Amino acid sequence: MSDAHVVKNTIFGDAAQGSFDHRKYSAPAPVPAFNRTWPDNRITRTPIWVSEDLRDGNQALLEPMSVEQKQRLWHLILKIGIKEVMVGFPSASQPDYDFVRWLIDENQIPEDVTIAVLVQAREHLIARTFEALQGVHRAIIHIYSSTSTIQRERVFEKTRDDIKALACQGVTWVCDYAARYPATDWRIEYSPESFSETEPEYAVEVCEAVMAIVKPTREKPIIFNLPNTVEVASPNHYADQIEYFCQNISNRDAVVVSVHTHNDRGGAVAAAELALLAGADRVEGTLLGNGERTGNMDIVTLGMNLYSQGIDPQLDLSNPEEIIRTVSECTKLIVHPRHPWVGELVYTAFSGSHQDAIRKSLRNQRPEETWQVAYLPIDPRDIGRNYETVIRVNSQSGKAGMAFLLERDHGISLPRWMMLELAPIVQKASEKTTGELSSDDIRALLFKEFSPEQPYTLEHYRFDREGSTLSTRIREGDKVHVLEGQGNGVISAFVDAWHHYDSRPLSVTNYSEHAMGSGSDAKAIAFVQLNVDGVSVTGVAEDYDTGAASLRAILAAFDRAARQAS
Repeated sequence: MSDAHVVKNTIFGDAAQGSFDHRKYSAPAPVPAFNRTWPDNRITRTPIWVSEDLRDGNQALLEPMSVEQKQRLWHLILKIGIKEVMVGFPSASQPDYDFVRWLIDENQIPEDVTIAVLVQAREHLIARTFEALQGVHRAIIHIYSSTSTIQRERVFEKTRDDIKALACQGVTWVCDYAARYPATDWRIEYSPESFSETEPEYAVEVCEAVMAIVKPTREKPIIFNLPNTVEVASPNHYADQIEYFCQNISNRDAVVVSVHTHNDRGGAVAAAELALLAGADRVEGTLLGNGERTGNMDIVTLGMNLYSQGIDPQLDLSNPEEIIRTVSECTKLIVHPRHPWVGELVYTAFSGSHQDAIRKSLRNQRPEETWQVAYLPIDPRDIGRNYETVIRVNSQSGKAGMAFLLERDHGISLPRWMMLELAPIVQKASEKTTGELSSDDIRALLFKEFSPEQPYTLEHYRFDREGSTLSTRIREGDKVHVLEGQGNGVISAFVDAWHHYDSRPLSVTNYSEHAMGSGSDAKAIAFVQLNVDGVSVTGVAEDYDTGAASLRAILAAFDRAARQAS
């Protein structure tokens, strides 16, 4: 079978199901030679943000939003701080028309916000659009026409000159109708739709012809929106297209270069970022990336990208839960728990090595220095997330995760040798439950394993610091033992006292204690590791009295040794 036959059958659906043949495709031609500078540039300023949620996002929904849902989303967009909002296609949809009239008639547009509407290059649609906008104080008329080779040759079957004439005619109509409503501050936006598949020099040619009609100035520029209508190449190719346009369009000071990227290849945000490096001034997108096919550029993600680099995005993204809730309820779309920056699990670490790095970084982070915490590119608290979800423990976690949870939630700071003993116990419990363990679960395991109550309990102790003597009363079942010993502290005196009671070799190999809070009512916790007749045993105890906590920890170790021996 020939290669040509395989391709033909694949195209017309005659090939076997699942036919996968890369030979049907090819990469786009490179952008003509120009002075490429964008790879060495850095983003230093915030772009003009444009929300497309109410138009591009809405048309991509299985069930388009009602006017009421649009109103709710409109208020969220304003609250976030977006100043240019595409509000719909009023000439093509009655709900869009009604929504635009609600905005104007009910005085819902703040003075510093500009609405935009979309329209095709057809006079009756343009007339209807201006009718919908009567009374608005300022608006952007966004007119578009397709310019790509595919659209010209296979859809419209027109020449380059025909397509350019169509764009010019549409813009002429827009200018004529705008003149009929002089009380409104009109701005014109033109998109060579399918710009990503248009020859760059031809896109410039069409826009030059449009600009000759509009006659923009620095004070009243034209907006040229250069959409990545279908993402057909990598983000660097799109950046080349944008920089080529910026370098070759005339009267650049009178032009606002806008980008509108789609996510067909998963690179919408990257393409928009590189376009900013290449000279773009304005970015169109949607909150959380809803849009045609695989989606639009995600404004929240790009805004947070800038924020994480020390650039003020001039958007209030401090409450992602409200954004997610409102967008989800209006669009009926769920947000993935790993969604960049704002997903439910984004700031959660289950990996043991990650947990250890986070715990140590947080301990060393100083308030006056720039943020430097491993695996956390921003402080989660900046967007309303707390440290309670940063580290969570499951069977994949290690020592650091459980230690972090105990310290954060219970004020228990485990010494390393204690971490080593507790870790396999926690892991075994997690594997048994096949799920996540809470900090309460881990604390319960710590005390269940290392602080048993039988057979030894401390009933009373008294330590005379001047005479370095210790007197204790210890219950062992029905028996009570009074032990006395000497030492420079409670622990050494108790070891001396124990030697009088039990002849087995005993020594303290590790010891640690600390308060679990502040104030006079804070409890102390003690950890002790003993060598009893050549066997290492560990105990843990807490008490309001530090000495009592230490003695109880030693007895807990004895208890554990007895339990292991039985």
